[in-house]
Amino acid sequence: MILTNLAHGFLEIFQPFDLLMLFVGLLVGMAVSIMPGLGLVMGVVLALPFTYQMPIEPSVILLTAIYFSGTYAGCFTAILYRIPGEPMDVPMLWDGYTMAARGAPAKALGWALVAALIGGLVSSAVMVALAEPMSAVALKFDSRDYFAAVFFGLTTVVALAGKSMVNSLISLCVGLLVATVGIDSIYGIPRFTFGVPVLRDGIQLVEVLVGMYGLSEVLARIGQGLRVDRLDTTSRHVATQFPKLREMLGIKATLFRSTVLGTLLGIVPGAGATITAFISYGVEKQYGRRRQLLGTGVPEGIVAPQIGATASVAGHMVPLLTLGLPGSGATAVILAAFLLHGVQPGPMLLEDPASTLLVYTILASMFASVIGMCLLGFFWIRVVIKVLTVPQGVLSAIVVMFCLVGAYANRNNMSDVWMIVIFGVLGYLFEKFKFPISPMVLGAILGPIGETAFMRTMIGSNNDWTVFFTGPISGTLMGASVLALSYPLVRELFSMRRRAQAMAAVGKAVKVSDAR
Repeated sequence: MILTNLAHGFLEIFQPFDLLMLFVGLLVGMAVSIMPGLGLVMGVVLALPFTYQMPIEPSVILLTAIYFSGTYAGCFTAILYRIPGEPMDVPMLWDGYTMAARGAPAKALGWALVAALIGGLVSSAVMVALAEPMSAVALKFDSRDYFAAVFFGLTTVVALAGKSMVNSLISLCVGLLVATVGIDSIYGIPRFTFGVPVLRDGIQLVEVLVGMYGLSEVLARIGQGLRVDRLDTTSRHVATQFPKLREMLGIKATLFRSTVLGTLLGIVPGAGATITAFISYGVEKQYGRRRQLLGTGVPEGIVAPQIGATASVAGHMVPLLTLGLPGSGATAVILAAFLLHGVQPGPMLLEDPASTLLVYTILASMFASVIGMCLLGFFWIRVVIKVLTVPQGVLSAIVVMFCLVGAYANRNNMSDVWMIVIFGVLGYLFEKFKFPISPMVLGAILGPIGETAFMRTMIGSNNDWTVFFTGPISGTLMGASVLALSYPLVRELFSMRRRAQAMAAVGKAVKVSDAR
């Protein structure tokens, strides 16, 4: 049954318009991921407003293709020019650029391509196998379980999104506040509209996403001074050389370890591609057969982070489709695309035959995106690298144009343009004062879902809040949420204790020295 549905999904992908959107998404993802300061999340955000007039299938195929190719193409600049296009590409510098500097850039690019292909295909296959079982489990969720799942997603993002726990919590609360603007979904009364008619419909997700991720980045660049220097892309030999089968068998443990890590961490909300890439590299550094050589230009240092980053994408997509819970900034934008088209991701998607075809079309698009990005990466590296020659001033102007035109095209309403400007300024202030944007965006998206589940539970239980901790599913998820929130606090307490012990030891040594 799964294979039959997947085959129907592949047939849907090869419809002309869907195939075109897949190709465009792969190109856009590669282009934005190699531009320092843009990144795959901004690429997904900028494409979101243009999907409003499309059917749901090509819309999500476009955004999924951007997401997949964005996790791969950043390795080009990391290996060739020591410029990480994304934070997830930083571990690639330690061995990828080192291998390239030793005269083997083509071999380094080949290892990255093979790693992306293996990680993407294996994790996609695993997630296809898990889609229906996860959906079956999710069908047993009642409103309290669903609220607990949303709460777990939010708290995990807060725990992983930045160095300051307080700033992350503030950011999340701002997002939840934004989600309350408009008509109450339970009682049908307006909230926080201040007599402004446009706010009665609530704040559109497009306004939040494009403003916070897109326009704010341009404002930050203007504040720092736009760079107009060009990078010489002809100074390095741009080609790809595949590793031999014997070489791949020599690192089979790394391939297996990183694929498992990437797939499992991808399911965890908040553990994005960046965290997965660093963890995969760190595990290889701890347990790899040649761990002492990492950092000297060995293949394991290229394969581990690349597999981890690419495998995490498929891990993020299935919880999004089966539970309606995004695990990263990019999947939050894809969730917004679903909601803009009137589709609520969740276990009911696999209950309706039409929705089932949509789910398997998206799952099939994951396989097609992995294969397509590797083909483009192999044949079009020279073309894609030329994107680096675009001056920052011109690039920023293009981003602003896409933000404003996309906002207006959403509802043909100038109020949307002004709202994007407001959220662009808010995003700039967030970046300036070190508040992470991801919790705010996740709060704005998941807030209404969590609020509706919470209110229904309270109405059905006579306002007994302890019901969230008594159910087997909700109790487990709430306990996991408490752990997710407690971990940064406990870590900080242990860190403070170690610093205090170190200072006491230094003070004691000074006293002994003075006594002598």
